[in-house]
Amino acid sequence: MSSSAVDARLGLLTYKNDHESHISIKNQDVCANQCKDKPCVALCPAAVYTWDDVKKNTKVQYENCIECGGCRMICPYLNIDCHWPRGGFGVAYKYG
Repeated sequence: MSSSAVDARLGLLTYKNDHESHISIKNQDVCANQCKDKPCVALCPAAVYTWDDVKKNTKVQYENCIECGGCRMICPYLNIDCHWPRGGFGVAYKYG
């Protein structure tokens, strides 16, 4: 999905930003030296994870997180530390 399509869909959601990330990469060396496929980058529907080939690290844009939980399952090295945002923060879904 293109970044403009992701941005358009994310624009339909309401967020309350905590200004404190609820997601972190435990060890950037694992991403750089062991993880060849970068499944977090490919899987995340909100483009939270991007690979910076110049700095050789995974960037995290936690503000985009739609709290689907996919990153908690996809990292083959269990290198993503993801907790739900504190109560009252994060994405707000509307039903109906």
